[in-house]
Amino acid sequence: MSTDKININVQSEIGELEAVIIHTPGPEVENMTPENAARALYSDILNLSVALPEYNEFKAILEKVAKVFDVKDLLTDILNIDKVKDSLISRICRHEPVVDACSLLSNMNNQELARQLLEGVEMQKNTLTKYLDDERFSLHPLPNFFFTRDAAFTMNNEVMISHMASKVREREALIMEAIFDHHPSFITQTVNPVKSFDNSGKASIEGGDVIIAREDIFLSGISGRTSSQGIDALLQHLKTKPGTKHLILQELPYQPESFIHLDMVFTFLDKDKCMIFEPLILHSSRHLTIHIIIEDNKVVQIREEKDMLDALKKLGMDLEPVLCGGSKDIFIMEREQWQSGANFFAIAPGKVIGYGRNTYTMNELNHHGFEIFKAKDVLKNKVKLDDYAKYVITIEGDELSRGGGGARCMTMPIRRKAVDW
Repeated sequence: MSTDKININVQSEIGELEAVIIHTPGPEVENMTPENAARALYSDILNLSVALPEYNEFKAILEKVAKVFDVKDLLTDILNIDKVKDSLISRICRHEPVVDACSLLSNMNNQELARQLLEGVEMQKNTLTKYLDDERFSLHPLPNFFFTRDAAFTMNNEVMISHMASKVREREALIMEAIFDHHPSFITQTVNPVKSFDNSGKASIEGGDVIIAREDIFLSGISGRTSSQGIDALLQHLKTKPGTKHLILQELPYQPESFIHLDMVFTFLDKDKCMIFEPLILHSSRHLTIHIIIEDNKVVQIREEKDMLDALKKLGMDLEPVLCGGSKDIFIMEREQWQSGANFFAIAPGKVIGYGRNTYTMNELNHHGFEIFKAKDVLKNKVKLDDYAKYVITIEGDELSRGGGGARCMTMPIRRKAVDW
């Protein structure tokens, strides 16, 4: 177990990355069938033997620039603490009441327990009812967990624990909460805004929707995964913080599923640049942009804005948009947005990672001054990154992108350097 302690702090989307949590996809991804993929929130099934080399390339790039933690390792570490192990099993079994699986969990060694909490616990076919049951697992696998962004997200020096929109992902949030509450490597406070502030029973909030523009400016989607009630719960928490804070909200369509979170249509690239899906962010007349201003312990204003870029400009963040899929063909824009073409992850201002398959988006970035490098060339030291002020490292994503997310989705930053705005 690591003894290095990290003061968790993320005050922007672009500050130089110092530490990040990821989850390397494993057998849980292949524990899906065409029949249960929809329940697992997938529209397709992934081939792990193809996806894993793509992911490992991505992971190796992150390891070149930051301290990288893996969920499975962190989970195994905290399970060595008996009280934490017992508490986590108890919480999971309350959320997923499968008695036979719960008794099995308590008797597993910690490494095996960590594995099965992620990959699923196979049903013991020891009764007629279970024998006739088409289900393979008593405790379902977590094939979405490599999208580590969603179950918890860092806001300044706190970690927000998400309330997932779908029950099949609740265990991810429970695991992340246990990690941040008990792993000795992290100094932080966890906040579960829905648990603390919501009385409606309708609240959900996921990290893919929440973007930290600046330490006092937060963006969020209002989506199929993050409800208005979930935003209200976050709002209540922000009211407990001193000073003026801004919450800029963007309504997202529920269909198609590529609009699942705000970071699928908007991500930061640099101090003065962002990636957008233009038809929604700048030209939608049906989806509201709402600006909430909080001063100390109260909401002082809620107003509609023209669009997100206009709202940010009024707050001193004048961003030049780079267009996902380019500017010439709406069909190309839609195709590349579907392939997570707007979903970039910044490792420093002007230095980002994204899928290389979105060639029109890459050309657009190049026209805006970004050099384009393949991850494999960076890893072979064919490129000296320090020689360039702005660049995109492109990862292979032909299989990974079929899971419905990109580089930002697959990361949970826990420490970034402050940005000199």
